[in-house]
Amino acid sequence: MNQKSDTTSSTSTKIPNVKLALEEKYKEESSKLPHPTGWRILVLPFQKKGKTKGGILYTEEAVERATIATVCANVLEVGPLAYADKEKFPTGPWCKKGDWIIFARYSGSRFKIEGGEVRLLNDDEVLATIKNPEDILHEF
Repeated sequence: MNQKSDTTSSTSTKIPNVKLALEEKYKEESSKLPHPTGWRILVLPFQKKGKTKGGILYTEEAVERATIATVCANVLEVGPLAYADKEKFPTGPWCKKGDWIIFARYSGSRFKIEGGEVRLLNDDEVLATIKNPEDILHEF
């Protein structure tokens, strides 16, 4: 994943702009992605780079294991009934399309699509939102 830094005109802080190859691929072909029904949320798990800063390459197996065990994902789409229960979610939705979230390890239904893996989570499986998934340590 490439990481660029954009500067906003209102502040001098740098905001990370994380690009996802799989998300870019399916942005134009969104009909190929499944659409979540009910209270489910479609997420794209964070995939760490395949090599270290020093240039050492990880095996494909190690990268795949880290992706399966990841706790970070980008929200691609939210189902029509997600966060509709006002008793369960009195403060409103916990996340929206485009947010980076943290969820319990191995939660959700995983399935592969051409080019990668996506997960379907229930709306109450979102534990937190974060600004940048690279701020969270990911084990190999």
